[in-house]
Amino acid sequence: MRAAGLSSPACAWSSALSPCCRSSTVDHQTVGILHPGSMGAAVAACAVPNAAAVLWCSTGRSRASAARAEKHGLERVSTLSELLHRADTVISLCPPAAAEDLAAEVAAHEFGGWYLEANAISPERMLRIEALLTPSARGVIDGGVVGSPPVGGKTPTLYMSGPADATARIEALFEGTAVRTAVLGTEVGKASALKLAYASFQKTSRVLVALAVGMAREHGVDQELIEVASRRTDSYMSEPQYVAKTAARAWRWGPELEEAADALAAAGLPPEMMRAAASTLARWHDAKDDSSLTLTDALERLAQP
Repeated sequence: MRAAGLSSPACAWSSALSPCCRSSTVDHQTVGILHPGSMGAAVAACAVPNAAAVLWCSTGRSRASAARAEKHGLERVSTLSELLHRADTVISLCPPAAAEDLAAEVAAHEFGGWYLEANAISPERMLRIEALLTPSARGVIDGGVVGSPPVGGKTPTLYMSGPADATARIEALFEGTAVRTAVLGTEVGKASALKLAYASFQKTSRVLVALAVGMAREHGVDQELIEVASRRTDSYMSEPQYVAKTAARAWRWGPELEEAADALAAAGLPPEMMRAAASTLARWHDAKDDSSLTLTDALERLAQP
């Protein structure tokens, strides 16, 4: 186990770019990350200086996940059972559609520590996850990350709700790092609601831009549309280049908007907008994480999936 206060290999080279690498005096808890995707690995890296160890499980994970984990100085374990046995705190950051099944798997091991559910899921799903874990877990924290992964000077905010002692542990874990924390209260579901409320606008707006630019291009007026939109500096319409990034992320955003639709329906509000946006994103399913996509490529795939 790494001695308290030593920085991770990732922090050794990234300290000039990000405040992730500052250490702080907290009780050095052992943390498990499920799983080290682009967001999960970067968030876990920020926990490294304040933790005794940050673990990840290699079973079933890709080479890309392994490379991210190594880059960020995470400690590899071979089984989920080992991770849960050693970890005081587990952070779940995975595609939203997998969040409940993953929590059930953790619950089956009778995990007895603190569980941060930080995925973009509906408050109703969050409550089901809390019910799954409560019989054995010491605490379940509802969380939602708003912003980009904490690399290159970016500073996302981790919003949380849940028992005060549990959220305080997570605040201490990320103290002095690029992951900002904000506690919304003790009621589980609040953080999930905030994350999905924001995602409902932010992500759907990107989808609407793609549709609008696609329609304008069909009639040869796409540049004029962009010129009109550029007069409003707060309009996503003036950033059509972001459509390609939207296409590459559609495989994750679609399920997130389905969760938002469930949350809207539960609140008595119409969910059709979210479901329609999710259906549109599904047309880009084969563009998963394709960083080479251009605006033209994305619009062509949207028109002819």
